[in-house]
Amino acid sequence: MQEELTHIDQNGRPRMVDVGDKADTKRVAVAAGSIYMEPATLLRIKDGTLIKGDVLSVAQTAGIMAAKNTSATIPMCHNIFITGVEMDFSIDEEASAVHITASASTIGKTGIEMESLNAVAVAALTIYDMCKAIDRGMIITDIRLMRKEGGKSGVFERQEVK
Repeated sequence: MQEELTHIDQNGRPRMVDVGDKADTKRVAVAAGSIYMEPATLLRIKDGTLIKGDVLSVAQTAGIMAAKNTSATIPMCHNIFITGVEMDFSIDEEASAVHITASASTIGKTGIEMESLNAVAVAALTIYDMCKAIDRGMIITDIRLMRKEGGKSGVFERQEVK
């Protein structure tokens, strides 16, 4: 694991890292997170009976758009060429939650972790936005990197504790 903060210069000021000399490699990152809600809210999402429309379809589109626009909101994040984004939503009736997974890929000089994380965050926020009229107590939580591969640092795989 790298010990230095690469986005800080020798004077302690922010900088965008120069990745120009790095080799292009295939890079993939998978992120996950959850949004917890009242059981009645989850049922309305599942049944598609919210007046605003199909919540998960809109959240899927929002997540993909967020991945594509990550560098516009994360100051030191490079604008990268994204080769693909996949979103997955799992309805968990027992926990009264929607679990969100985003997988993003690129062939380039820098990683795609931020794009996957941003996709999950914005998808969860979209679900919140579409359901807040009936449930303001929703909780967005546990947004995390699950897996990344490619680049000099190789593979990272989160070991979840059950």
